[in-house]
Amino acid sequence: MQAPCVTVLSYGSGNVRSAVRALERVGAQVTLTHDPGRVAEADGLVVPGVGAFGAVMDQLRAVDAPRLIEQRLAGGRPVLGICVGMQVMFDRSEEHGSAEEGLGQWPGTVRRLQADIVPHMGWSQVRPPRDSVLFDGVAEERFYFVHSYAATEDPAELLGPGPTRLPRATWATHGQDFIAAVENGALCATQFHPEKSGDAGAQLLRNWLTTL
Repeated sequence: MQAPCVTVLSYGSGNVRSAVRALERVGAQVTLTHDPGRVAEADGLVVPGVGAFGAVMDQLRAVDAPRLIEQRLAGGRPVLGICVGMQVMFDRSEEHGSAEEGLGQWPGTVRRLQADIVPHMGWSQVRPPRDSVLFDGVAEERFYFVHSYAATEDPAELLGPGPTRLPRATWATHGQDFIAAVENGALCATQFHPEKSGDAGAQLLRNWLTTL
């Protein structure tokens, strides 16, 4: 069986080499690029993100990533967002007291965590929905988080009933409940870093590769 081809989107956000190595270790052929052809043709696209929401959005726009991501999703082509790469999939963020527009794939606003200690840095258990594909075999494991902001409203409840498949949220708690991951057809995302989450993170990436 041929290894799936995965493009990790390169747009200047943080150190993405760990994501590349983690995907290679679980059997993917990985390219680090923002070349539109490679982004379109890959079996899967990973959108990493480190730092401030607004800065990440500016960097994404600079390489035309919003259009490329939208085109992939319109064609049912899998995309995986990681950390701020998950946050930008929501409508907006209130980071640093200003409203920043996101990609709008899901309704909701990313807000500062209401907790005694922020950032949330370390290992936390998650609560995935029944029959989750991403968390198959690792539903009871802990994953590694580093973040001060998060989405805290269930996008499925914000969307309400309708003809489209609703996003399925996985939850975690740090001071308050927040969304740790979302599975929504071709679009999946995690607030935590699977590439830094040891064996559990590796299994989650393997699970995602099975969807490609």
